[in-house]
Amino acid sequence: MKEIKVGFVTVSDRASRGEYEDLGGPAMQEWIGKALACEWQPVAKVIEDEQTLIEQTLKDLADKEQCDLILTTGGTGPAKRDVTPEATAMVCDKILDGFAEQMRAVSLQYVPTAILSRQIAGTRGASLIINLPGKPSAISECLEAVFPAVPYCIDLIEGAYLETDDNFVKAFRPKHAKKPN
Repeated sequence: MKEIKVGFVTVSDRASRGEYEDLGGPAMQEWIGKALACEWQPVAKVIEDEQTLIEQTLKDLADKEQCDLILTTGGTGPAKRDVTPEATAMVCDKILDGFAEQMRAVSLQYVPTAILSRQIAGTRGASLIINLPGKPSAISECLEAVFPAVPYCIDLIEGAYLETDDNFVKAFRPKHAKKPN
């Protein structure tokens, strides 16, 4: 069976320079650690808010590291340096609008400024890329909202088979979907 890899990208000028503690990256890893009931390897990066650097990092995680899932945090707002969605769109084969729609809908239940979020999701080869907010509580809320669809999406793009801890988050797969041998 293919080794499961999950990429975690924190996009932050200050965190990349060591001026600010990266809270988003560890929050994403902790959440995935609770969600997955299978063995997996993290590949974590903390990078600056530079579109070409974000694009190259996402390409490397998808193409070279062969991550099945790549989660980003940061750079999804309206500020001039927020370019994570643009970088993600540039490297994706397909954009999956439903992920972003669901994340914003859930976030709006907590804060009215969620409408300012521009996060997106898409695929690159056998990798699913999802942009998440920067705040750890918002990361959790968004992952909780969309993760039930993540394992089946990765099945459809021929990535690794992700098993979830049903006590934490239950993956949805149609009845006809079969676990690979």
